[in-house]
Amino acid sequence: MNKMKTLLNGILKENPVLVLLLGTCPTLAVTADAKSALGMGAAAFFVLVGSNLVISLLRNIIPDKVRIPSYIVIIAGFVTIVEMLMHAFFPSIYEALGVFLSLIVVNCIILGRAEMFASKNKVVESIIDGVGMGIGFLFALLAMAVIREVFGAGSFFGMEIPFLKDYCFPILTSAPGGFFVFGLLIAAVNKFSTRKPKKEFGCEGCPSAATCGKTKCEKEAE
Repeated sequence: MNKMKTLLNGILKENPVLVLLLGTCPTLAVTADAKSALGMGAAAFFVLVGSNLVISLLRNIIPDKVRIPSYIVIIAGFVTIVEMLMHAFFPSIYEALGVFLSLIVVNCIILGRAEMFASKNKVVESIIDGVGMGIGFLFALLAMAVIREVFGAGSFFGMEIPFLKDYCFPILTSAPGGFFVFGLLIAAVNKFSTRKPKKEFGCEGCPSAATCGKTKCEKEAE
């Protein structure tokens, strides 16, 4: 498997938030300011890489019947480590994230990669997949948070932007504003990532070829 392709898939082609539409709840909840978004993205990144690593190592040992509970226990262990580290060294971010930090345990992005990728691939590939998906998740959170904080609160990472402070749109920091920015980002990703299908000419590309009654040669003769 191409390692670079695996890495880039999570960032661009299969971005967990903007393409696969996973992890919507924390995405909308913690992106009112960039600091909280960075904290959530970093926490999810650590848990993704760590859980992918351990699950890949144990993929031939964990019984198939209890694989999901086993994955949740492993993920919960890494989430507990993240909570303890944040509580000790970044108490303000820990308080801002609140219950959403604990809910990383059941985040569908992390559990999905454990089930779909880490349990079926070798350690190196699983780590790369975790890094790619973690960066993709972090990028999506920061993109939303920067837009919402800059244009909604007139600040950047808590620092006021003088010329925007009096001309901001506070609704962007609320729930409706979060949905609005989320929709705009999804639309932008779809616009720039979707390729237009090539137009095909002739009988092979005609949807009515079966009922036309004319052969390709007859059409060309006309």
